Amino acid sequence: MKTEFEVIRPDEGSSFRILHNIVLPELFRWQFHYHPEYEIVCVYQGSGRRHVGTHLSYYEDGDLVFIGPNVPHSGFGQEAVGPHEEIVVQLKENFWGDDFLEMPEMNAIKRLFERSHQGICFYGDTKAQIKKRLKKLLELPPFERFMELVNILHVLANTSECYFLNAEGLKLEVSQRDEVRLNRVLKYVQENYHKPIDIQEIASLSHLTVPSFCHYFKKMMNLTFTEFVNQYRVNQATRLLASNRSITDIAYECGFGNVAYFNRVFKSHKQQSPSTFRKALRIN
Repeated sequence: MKTEFEVIRPDEGSSFRILHNIVLPELFRWQFHYHPEYEIVCVYQGSGRRHVGTHLSYYEDGDLVFIGPNVPHSGFGQEAVGPHEEIVVQLKENFWGDDFLEMPEMNAIKRLFERSHQGICFYGDTKAQIKKRLKKLLELPPFERFMELVNILHVLANTSECYFLNAEGLKLEVSQRDEVRLNRVLKYVQENYHKPIDIQEIASLSHLTVPSFCHYFKKMMNLTFTEFVNQYRVNQATRLLASNRSITDIAYECGFGNVAYFNRVFKSHKQQSPSTFRKALRIN
């Protein structure tokens, strides 16, 4: 199974990212993927399939899972029935600073992070409480949202209502040197995706020739650099499709040279056209 690398950016004015999705699951491509961020996934009702690391199972009455960095997993809307509602929180370990986890008050949360590579599933009163608190999180201003997230992590860290999904602890290892190099490339793409990208310039940033860079990137990311750039541009487009801007404007703003090419690339990634995707976003 092909495992895609997902690029995640914090929300504007925030140190982490929160997503609230209400979608028709049959219209989405729930791709197996990984990313260096920790992730809370909360499904609000219904049944579906969860695939975390080497673990594959089904949930019946919503779901609440905490997943560690670089643990491959698929979207929890796969095989869901009816509208699928979820809140996803994505954060880096140092989203509150490099030394925050070393404070004695953070011992429990530090252990939670250490165990998260096994994919922790929560149930019972803990799941019910966190579902309510995540909904509240959506409505809070930045500072209160930050503090509430810390409180949510504290609850997850101290409950016994949980079990491991990915018992073998499968995760994709990336060396520190490769992580630095890839982060340099990802930052370049983040800052320049809206315009033509010069492969020679990006190869130079990696201190590689163009052929060596292309080979290296494919080996590390399991997709070509062009495929990655298109994937990143499509992901940016999905955010803009929630607005009232025209599809033509969105295509050009995301770096696509023409609308026909944008439609073709978007459909290859999302298994539907931009207009169909936009309609699905508005079902709520």
